Amino acid sequence: MADVEQPSKSVQPPSVWMVRRDELVWLALFGLMAWATPSDNIPALVFIALFAAFQLIEARIPWFTAMPGVITSIVVKILLGYFLIGYTDGINSNYYPIMLVPVIAAATRLGWVGTSAVTLAACVTYLSFLFFIDFSFHAVAWNELALRFCFLPVAGYLTYILAETNREGARNSRLVAGQLEVANRSLQEAEAAVRRSDRLAALGQLTAGLAHELRNPLGTIRASSEMLRKSLTGSESEVTAEMAGFIQTEVDRANSLITRFLEFARPLPLRRIPVSLADTLDRAISQYEHTAPRPDVAIYKNYSPEIPLLEMDGEWMERVVYNLVMNAAQASAEGSAVTVKTRLLEDNRQAEISVIDRGSGIDPQNRENIFNPFFTTKADGVGLGLAIVSKVIDEHGGKILVESEPGKGSIFRIVLPVKAPA
Repeated sequence: MADVEQPSKSVQPPSVWMVRRDELVWLALFGLMAWATPSDNIPALVFIALFAAFQLIEARIPWFTAMPGVITSIVVKILLGYFLIGYTDGINSNYYPIMLVPVIAAATRLGWVGTSAVTLAACVTYLSFLFFIDFSFHAVAWNELALRFCFLPVAGYLTYILAETNREGARNSRLVAGQLEVANRSLQEAEAAVRRSDRLAALGQLTAGLAHELRNPLGTIRASSEMLRKSLTGSESEVTAEMAGFIQTEVDRANSLITRFLEFARPLPLRRIPVSLADTLDRAISQYEHTAPRPDVAIYKNYSPEIPLLEMDGEWMERVVYNLVMNAAQASAEGSAVTVKTRLLEDNRQAEISVIDRGSGIDPQNRENIFNPFFTTKADGVGLGLAIVSKVIDEHGGKILVESEPGKGSIFRIVLPVKAPA
């Protein structure tokens, strides 16, 4: 009979009421205080027990971690310390160091103002026992009293300095963690850009070679189909001519596709001149409206007048915006609108173009691939439009960002430098 594996016992988390190691120190301290207190001094023993209980319970109630709870805790400890000292010889009590507990609690949880206020309150509370002394019958050791009085603020100040150093270290650690997170995101974006560049470079080499090899046979096929049409006679010539026409159409389509491949593969010959961004966008929108595949989608303009002339290739940027507007319109429902918006970013060194639609949006799993060549979700698409857009923006020293939610639309943001990179 096969052995049956017994389920492993799950490890239970420690109970909140389980005594921790640091609390054992408190219990030892208060136990020693109770042992040193005469057994007939019942009030003092009661306040020692209350102090110990409160010290243990405080750490288990979340309310005491908030500021009202912290202040309440310090006040309670001052009062318990006051009564304990009062029932153990007052100003001459050996338990005067109990006032260190609220002072240290304030130094570790409050700022310097709160620490100073609590230290002053602890000193005044302790010195208040002087009012209960009949100086005609009791002598006070003023030198020892002065030492006790100074002990509280010195301990509070040193504890505050140590706690503030720790708090500053924690703040620096959080700051460094935030910087590392930003650096990590930037590194991931850079790695993605490098991978995309590698793919584009490899594809460019392949495309250039393939285009050269394909254009010669395509030219021969087209020329042959034209000669065939011209030489046709008889009743069967109409069908044959129609077939020859199909050949010419498909050859022209293949040539067009090869031309687009070469546009993508070759380095872009940018002509940078000072250009009005608004005029460039107007030309792109006008071109779209004259050839609109979706005339039922309106195009709205929202340009910022603060954007200066940008040094860029106006023709290439016009094609970029045309491409994005066409994609946004194709993704939009009938009767909806696409907004083209510009603004100057806060540092005044970058201009942003946003193409906003409320269409079908982009599936999250496709968002990283939309700028890759040959990736498309359209039945008749080639997948080079957004790849060329990304390349043009990169050549201009800018970046393109995408925000999209399926069913709610997309925002394509182009960020361009106001001054051309050196």
